[in-house]
Amino acid sequence: MSIDVAFLERALATAREAAGAAAEVLRHYWRREVQVELKADATPVTVADREAETAIRSVLRAAFPDHAIHGEELGRDGTGDCLWLVDPLDGTKSFVRRTPFFSTQIALMQRGALVAGVSCAPVYGETMWARAGGGAFLDGERVRVAETRELAQASLSIGNVKTLTAGPRWQALGALIRASNRIRGYGDFCHYHLLARGGLDLVIESDVNILDIAALAVIVREAGGTFTDLDGGAPTLDTTSVLAGVPAIHAEALRRFARTT
Repeated sequence: MSIDVAFLERALATAREAAGAAAEVLRHYWRREVQVELKADATPVTVADREAETAIRSVLRAAFPDHAIHGEELGRDGTGDCLWLVDPLDGTKSFVRRTPFFSTQIALMQRGALVAGVSCAPVYGETMWARAGGGAFLDGERVRVAETRELAQASLSIGNVKTLTAGPRWQALGALIRASNRIRGYGDFCHYHLLARGGLDLVIESDVNILDIAALAVIVREAGGTFTDLDGGAPTLDTTSVLAGVPAIHAEALRRFARTT
């Protein structure tokens, strides 16, 4: 797919503006007690989630009225080649428990390809962004993944892996951990940010939603990393797992997981 740089720069600037609008909402409610409701899938939602998504949609609609939007709280509307993927408050459980590991995730998918993304963690204090062909940035400074080539020197982070524990890949994960240098469990946006800026070498998750990781996929990729599902496939609207890492370590992990299928 050819890259329209001017369009992507405008889209990225709009996504950053939208993330900033959401951040104002989240900071407001972060200082206050909020009522928690349970959605049909038993995940929590608050007024902060809904108002943040409304703020994001307002910015996106003003700039791109013909684009479709798929949001975590308000669903999908619109059709066409350009689809915005929005999770206004990824990490609601952290938010309501007063821990700073939550973020706003905004990504643009164009004709099925992820082309721009913003990951804003307003209380944690980091914003990362990227667009296809333009590199990845942390608060304005360009970042790159590490150059780690040996699994024995690699740092791994494990996120949501409940499904993985029930299958043959659980044993493969254990062997991968034993062969690595160290294991962590940063979770949510945090371990992807660390990966993109060279602080980690591999992230593994088996239970995610595309809205959680679409923007992060663009960021990791533009930082020089490899971002796939656990089978090595590129992210799609149906993606539910992640294997993301520096190229050499990702390739080794993918080989190990492939032996279990």
